[in-house]
Amino acid sequence: MQITFLGTGTSSGVPLIGCQCAVCQSLDYRDKRLRVSVLIETQGKNFVIDTGPDFRQQMLRERVTRLDAVLFTHQHKDHTAGLDDVRAFNFLQRQDMPVYARSQVLDQLKAEFAYVFADKKYPGIPRIQLHEITHQPFCIEGVTFVPIDAMHHKLPVFGFRVGDFAYLTDINFVPDYEMYKLNNLAVLVIGALQIEPHLSHFTLSQALDFAQKVGAKQTYFTHISHKLGLHKEVSKHLPATVSLAQDGLRLRL
Repeated sequence: MQITFLGTGTSSGVPLIGCQCAVCQSLDYRDKRLRVSVLIETQGKNFVIDTGPDFRQQMLRERVTRLDAVLFTHQHKDHTAGLDDVRAFNFLQRQDMPVYARSQVLDQLKAEFAYVFADKKYPGIPRIQLHEITHQPFCIEGVTFVPIDAMHHKLPVFGFRVGDFAYLTDINFVPDYEMYKLNNLAVLVIGALQIEPHLSHFTLSQALDFAQKVGAKQTYFTHISHKLGLHKEVSKHLPATVSLAQDGLRLRL
């Protein structure tokens, strides 16, 4: 299995025009973050979790020429806005794109991309097959995904486990009854937004506590905002088993 971090930032973590903060002015490529997303390559199949506004740029950068399915963690725009660009894969693969999400997310996609689901479809629009998922494990092309219930303040979100890899972003709570799904991980990816307290995201200290509780062999932090600080400075204070992720980082499991 290969994991590629397509983006590790937030809408407040992407370089901003005119911003004079240390992160935006940094020349370190690790501080240049697109919106959060990840590519999973396993058993000859390619899966993307979340299609943010930078989805097209991320696919071009990583030279992805096939995509077998899209999974969504939740319905916020910074995780769904790029869905229209699956049309390129429709053209290349000559088939509809399977999309997997909980019912509330599917309803939001139908509203935001109403033209995709209209009775009379305009030629060339994305072709999408919607698949509702619950907390039960499910298979796509022979690959098993285990949804992990979590909360983003009051919004339910899904994390996903595939083999020894688990991915949870935009969360600040995982119920105790779900923690067994995170046992014996090789790699855990979780969000760590900033230093200061936040309503709906793990802070750096909370993410560190959660990583210690899970006990994965290696943990990577993603969904990083400007307020977390410079990559090189934050990294100095992390334990050996924890790292900040960066755009384009590849892991082999």
